[in-house]
Amino acid sequence: MFATRLKRSAVLALAGLALVVAGCGSDDDEKSSSGSGTGSSTAAPEKKALKVGLVTDIGGLNDRSFNTLANKGLQDAQKQLGITGRVLTSKANSDYVPNLSSLAQQKYDLVIGVGFLMADAINTVATKFPKTNFAVIDVDQASLKNKPKNVAGLIFKEQEAGYLAGYLTGLYAKDEGFDTISSVGGQKIPPVDHYIAGYQAGAKKANSSIKTLNGYSQDFVDQAKCKELALNQIGQGSKVVFQVAGQCGLGAIDAAKEKDAEAIGVDADQAYLGPQVLTSALKKVDVAVLEAIKSVQDGAFKGGANTVFEVKNDGVGLGKVSASAQKYVADVEKVQQQIADGTITDIPDTVGGGQS
Repeated sequence: MFATRLKRSAVLALAGLALVVAGCGSDDDEKSSSGSGTGSSTAAPEKKALKVGLVTDIGGLNDRSFNTLANKGLQDAQKQLGITGRVLTSKANSDYVPNLSSLAQQKYDLVIGVGFLMADAINTVATKFPKTNFAVIDVDQASLKNKPKNVAGLIFKEQEAGYLAGYLTGLYAKDEGFDTISSVGGQKIPPVDHYIAGYQAGAKKANSSIKTLNGYSQDFVDQAKCKELALNQIGQGSKVVFQVAGQCGLGAIDAAKEKDAEAIGVDADQAYLGPQVLTSALKKVDVAVLEAIKSVQDGAFKGGANTVFEVKNDGVGLGKVSASAQKYVADVEKVQQQIADGTITDIPDTVGGGQS
């Protein structure tokens, strides 16, 4: 819904990752055939057949958000680009280096690490295998210790998606007559805090009297931990809980359902989890993965740099809006456009610890 008006700018901004190999024939060119007396036109060269490996973080493929989206991007590339894909699931942080190394040793054309927690492992393995292309989601390439030139960072302005979700929530709270909302983070790492900081700022912009609660489960997997945290927040008066904790955060959404509160999904569109989901703060990890693979296939991969996904290129945004919040859609779309055109530029990306 929110992405439609921004697709033109999205195409332009993402074009750098999807450059077509120079010298391809035009659509009107015909293949030359033996025995033909016509001129010899050259057919467009076939795309290179690639092997692409994806290494999940500890959230695994069943988190229904972050890793699930990365895998979707790989599957989309298999269907659209004809590549061969393989996924290695990490059960613990200690699996990152062996999984990444295994794919590099097998000479995969691109190895993708999923998540901020994989930064050190990517740095170690990419330095050891300088001829292998690596991409890593949520990690600034320049922040890596050795700054390996064969690594591309795929990073997101989560604070912009959080701001939109918070603005919607602030309007909803004002009309419904409550003053407390909350967020449940997994670990206190930059991508999580970007979302939460934006959420709090957006809510306060729409409703200056809003109070925000925030806590961290220190876990991205155990749903019981996030459910307990969300239940505690609801007990303190929160009527809307924003989950920013991957699979663990599904427990927060369940808590909202159980206590007749509302929830905000994260990364993927989680509206399917029930009518208690007001909306979801989207992060187009699947698009980032697909575009990174395209760049390798087209010979346009750029290691040693980042690609940034944000509102203005449709890299982040909002998902479906529930029936109870539909009347705020137009107002939120105006804010989204102001973010896209640079009118709104002061969205924070850091948050204090514990409660706020």
